[in-house]
Amino acid sequence: MSELITRATRAFLRDFRLKVLFCLALGLPLLSAAAEGPDPAAPATAHVESTQEVDTAPVVVDGVVLFGVRGFPAYPAGKRAQAIVDRIEAVAADPTMSRQSLHIEQEPGASLIMADKKRIMGVVDADANLERIDRHTLSKGYVWRIGEAVDAWRHDRNPDVLKRNALFTFGASLLLMLVLWTGHRLFRRLRSWIESRFKPKVHDVHIKSFQVIRGEHIWRLLTGVLGLLWVATVLTAVYLYLYNVLTLFPWTRGLANDLVVILVDPLHTMGKGLLKSIPKLVFLIVLFFVIRYLLKLVRLFFSGIADGTVVLPQFEADWAWPTYRLVRLFLVAFALIIAYPYIPGSESAAFKGVSLFIGVLFSLGSSSVIGNLIAGYTMTYRKAFRKGDRIKIGEHLGDVEQIRLLVTHLRTPKNEEVVVPNSTVLSSEVINYSTMAQREGLILHTTVGIGYETPWRQVEAMLLEAAARTPGLLQEPRPFVLHKALGDFCVTYEINAYCADPKAMNRLYTELHRNILDIFNEYGVQIMTPAYEGDPEQPKVVAKDQWYTAPARPPEG
Repeated sequence: MSELITRATRAFLRDFRLKVLFCLALGLPLLSAAAEGPDPAAPATAHVESTQEVDTAPVVVDGVVLFGVRGFPAYPAGKRAQAIVDRIEAVAADPTMSRQSLHIEQEPGASLIMADKKRIMGVVDADANLERIDRHTLSKGYVWRIGEAVDAWRHDRNPDVLKRNALFTFGASLLLMLVLWTGHRLFRRLRSWIESRFKPKVHDVHIKSFQVIRGEHIWRLLTGVLGLLWVATVLTAVYLYLYNVLTLFPWTRGLANDLVVILVDPLHTMGKGLLKSIPKLVFLIVLFFVIRYLLKLVRLFFSGIADGTVVLPQFEADWAWPTYRLVRLFLVAFALIIAYPYIPGSESAAFKGVSLFIGVLFSLGSSSVIGNLIAGYTMTYRKAFRKGDRIKIGEHLGDVEQIRLLVTHLRTPKNEEVVVPNSTVLSSEVINYSTMAQREGLILHTTVGIGYETPWRQVEAMLLEAAARTPGLLQEPRPFVLHKALGDFCVTYEINAYCADPKAMNRLYTELHRNILDIFNEYGVQIMTPAYEGDPEQPKVVAKDQWYTAPARPPEG
């Protein structure tokens, strides 16, 4: 590690010394020119260019900035700088070219920097005006910097130097792995020691009987801080390793110099964006709290309606919470519309594109969801059924367990749960057995087919007797019998009786059928109806003296 620091210090001092000498070469003529006063022969464009932005680009060789050059309308600065770099590297790669071959050739309006007979670059008056020194002094400084770059280029590519740097890189890699391994073990021991010593002392924080924060959360925070310190240590060690290793090789030296920029630039960009967005963020925070307290007031109002403390004419208490959810949705949507222009990045094309993409996905994939949602609210205000009602939807019979915005949950008499989409409920017929049961009673009915030889009065009396024997069926309103059909072989009778509990339907039907079987057996009346095969010897009619066969009774008077 000490060798790494020593090499980094040497590289910094060498680069710093070169920059100081170059600045002195540029600064001395500037000081003398300032002492002598302005040159009346200076071109008038100097002042104009000083007040305008000039296109400039750095000349970078092996990650080291030599100097900057300006551009022209027909020759951009970046293209000019790259051409100069290519020529410098070509001179450095030519072993026949020495540093002493670098010289300046003066031409009218330009100073040409040459390497023997090869031109590297030209310095014109516009370059000197940008630096505010004369062209000859600027050309000398450029020659000196190019000579240093040529020497460094050749030194860094020397085979012995590359071998030594490769060995140094290998040793630094082993050292980094050793440091990380040792540090990881030490960190684990430190964490175990802290946990055994301090964790039992971390307790919940209370204010009287109110728990502010749990001790487990405090301990997680402390361990998170320790983990953050370890991550920072690892990142620092990796950064020092990468910087020193990448600096050793000319091909990666530029990347080494840009490591800090690569790491810090995103944070710098986010920080600038955050500072720029502070007024918008303040507006969003204020809007958030306004909408939040407005929603609390709306919830309090509808809670009063649901509890009965607030009464609105023609507004059911059961509508309170569904209506609150609708109002809350509208308020949140209204807040989003207001907040959208103030969301950082909402003006960017990427943000608009992502928003459009999400909107398309939502519209394509949620059509059934929205249909069920609308159906759920429609059912709420239709009052088709309530929680606890016994209903029948299509083929499904059961008690309503839950009514949600998207689906309705039924519990069948077989203890099965049926989940029915609200769109299906809305498009299907719904039979509600509980709506009239408490006020007027639910009518249970069943049919029997009896031959023509049995007096109808006797059949009616037996059916009414079976209803009277069935516990759970109401005697008021009184049960009644309907003659449903005069068939080819029998008369179809229907017994109708009232009940107050629709959830007992199956049990009451079973008891009623049992009593019908029992009472018909008691009076010897056959329920089975034979098919017609031929005319009987005796007509199948009831004699008048048998019209009131027991248990039927003739009318009084």
